[in-house]
Amino acid sequence: MGWSTVIIFLLGIGNFAINRAVFKSGHPLFARLPQVSQTLGSRAALVSEFAVLFFALLLSVEGWPGYAWAYAAYTVFNAGAAWLILSGRV
Repeated sequence: MGWSTVIIFLLGIGNFAINRAVFKSGHPLFARLPQVSQTLGSRAALVSEFAVLFFALLLSVEGWPGYAWAYAAYTVFNAGAAWLILSGRV
């Protein structure tokens, strides 16, 4: 396990926290959705987040440490979108 795996794992924890904060924010966009859609949407987002994390970890363990940079960029974009949602700019 190299440094890239550790970095991806820590960023993954952050991405899950960001994802959870967005869905628990009570944003008006989410409030308009029916409860079933909210539940399915949050679960689908968490499953897709897990898939991205899993494959980034898998590729970094298999000798592709560049995926740490790609996952870091993904985290930055994810955090930017969450900031826009949580600050009420969207």
